[in-house]
Amino acid sequence: MSDKATQISELLAPTVQALGLELLGIEYLPAPGSATLRLYIDVQDAERDSRSVNIDDCEAVSREVSAQLDVEDPISGNYTLEVSSPGVDRPLFTLAQFARHQGESAKVVLKLPQDGRRRFQGAITRIEGDQIVFTVDGTALSVASDNIDKARLVPDWAALGLAPEKPRGGGRKAGTGSGAAAGKGAAKQESKQQPNKTGGSQAARGVNDE
Repeated sequence: MSDKATQISELLAPTVQALGLELLGIEYLPAPGSATLRLYIDVQDAERDSRSVNIDDCEAVSREVSAQLDVEDPISGNYTLEVSSPGVDRPLFTLAQFARHQGESAKVVLKLPQDGRRRFQGAITRIEGDQIVFTVDGTALSVASDNIDKARLVPDWAALGLAPEKPRGGGRKAGTGSGAAAGKGAAKQESKQQPNKTGGSQAARGVNDE
């Protein structure tokens, strides 16, 4: 995360936790005339096997966070607040989150190039101090956690039961395209806020990406 996103995340994390949820991380995306503040939330560890984040969770966080931002005012000017579940292509922000998903594949964007590349896809092999070791094309690649700009898991569609069906009798492949897209969207919800100045009153609406 950027320094600004880290600052806001530390500010808002206790508010999200008080609602019985976890703030995974924040994306702060400044732009001319406006900015986007995107929060990713999840249920607590103890509940992960029994339920997932829903629209009501997103809207509850949106209301509480909006009120806090009104008071704390960490963002000047117009911005849009978005609250979302992590989805199947879960974003990764912390060393603990990378450790939780060892053995899974991730797409990574670096702040500074390493070995001539800023983007790569590889398996999360292990954590060594503040270094995350990936296996990329059969070779170990150790990356400092503070050099990671963005990282997301690559969904295992077969494990999720959403892999395309194998063609039968030489026919065309079935289950491609819309089936995979629908499966991905069904695992993600958002509560999106309209732009507002210095975190003022906002009208929330729930958006389901199905």
